[in-house]
Amino acid sequence: MEEVWNRPARLSDRGRRALVREVTRNPMVALTELQRCSMKRGEPSRRTIISAALHKSGLFGRVARRKPLSKKHMTARLEFAKKHPKDSQTMRNKILWSDETKIGLNAKRHVWRKPGTAHHLANTIPTVQHGGGSIMLWGCFSVGGTGRLVRIEGKMNAAMYRNILDEISALDLRLG
Repeated sequence: MEEVWNRPARLSDRGRRALVREVTRNPMVALTELQRCSMKRGEPSRRTIISAALHKSGLFGRVARRKPLSKKHMTARLEFAKKHPKDSQTMRNKILWSDETKIGLNAKRHVWRKPGTAHHLANTIPTVQHGGGSIMLWGCFSVGGTGRLVRIEGKMNAAMYRNILDEISALDLRLG
């Protein structure tokens, strides 16, 4: 018969529940802040102990996902689909799909979450189209293929958008 070694937990159940409560209240809390809270309660405060306690409770540190679409965007897309259910293939061949995105050059935000909860509102961060330490890119595609990836200098306005469409992407995709 094998001997079973059960070492007592370094963090009490009460301390673990307090950490889980804190993480549930604020999923983006940093591990260093959890260490401070643990020290205030007189509990062990090593990062590995705190992480192990959260893992035992089913919470894992993950990179926060970007919020996919706002309610307004979802509604607009659904309305478009309802208004154009029988559009011809010829009409669809003329559509140019485009989007711009900001790529941050700073660190990613992390969040404590359970598996399968990546897109819950508390575990996502909003996408923003401004801020420092980033570059702005614009791209498009159509039935003819993909257009060029364009770096946006400064703020995108109507004139800049028309210029990109007229001189760069539409010609590449043989749409104009």
